[in-house]
Amino acid sequence: MSFLEIDQIHHTYFSKSSATTALSDISLEVGEGEFISFLGPSGCGKTTLLSIIAGLIEPTSGNVLLEGHPVSPSDRQIGYMLQQDYLFPWKTIEENILLGLKLSNKLNSSSKAAALSLLSQMGLPEVRNQFPKQMSGGMRQRVALVRTLATEPKLLMLDEPFSALDYQTKLRLEDLVSSTLKSFGKTAILVTHDIGEAISMSDRVYLFSPSPGRIHRTFDIPEELRKLTPFKARNNETYQKIFQTIWKELESLEPGKTEH
Repeated sequence: MSFLEIDQIHHTYFSKSSATTALSDISLEVGEGEFISFLGPSGCGKTTLLSIIAGLIEPTSGNVLLEGHPVSPSDRQIGYMLQQDYLFPWKTIEENILLGLKLSNKLNSSSKAAALSLLSQMGLPEVRNQFPKQMSGGMRQRVALVRTLATEPKLLMLDEPFSALDYQTKLRLEDLVSSTLKSFGKTAILVTHDIGEAISMSDRVYLFSPSPGRIHRTFDIPEELRKLTPFKARNNETYQKIFQTIWKELESLEPGKTEH
């Protein structure tokens, strides 16, 4: 049995005057501890699929099973890290990172100590009494990751979490997030428009085609890249070859283009 099984997902958005199919016949499996990416042009249904996996949207047809059980909106086994950090500006950093634990009734002296320890591991040992406005964008995203990991989710959703950051901060956070998730053995799904980010962080990349969203091609990332940090992977010769291949495939998916 796969850790996460996505079976023949089809989803159509209905309005009073039209029906728009966002996803068609999406099936894939993810093993425990794997890091996969969804890559593709805008409008190919990547974020819709992420919402379906999280149980936030019920698909028109098909099933999503996490450890053999259907997912639901109240499932505390799934954590989200988004483009915006969504930290509460009137709460301290400590209050922010403990919020998920509090809401899920998991807050105790042990879980609080673990969350504060994780904050220190993220290179933020002295910020617990500060407020979000006192921190940079990269620091806030690290706090958001701590808040997500503190509840010990089995599956982590990353919806373009680095896209609002400057390039240098983005590269540093890619390394930090990658090493943190590996050390905790977390299973993660990344939605991104960044080819390099997908290749350097993932075990496997799913390239989606649009209108409706389908899996166009799957790329298994070689072990020689997977054992490197994302930053070092970007400087590897194999990375460059995969990048060019995916780039050409993406080009072929643009309107008016034919496949190479």
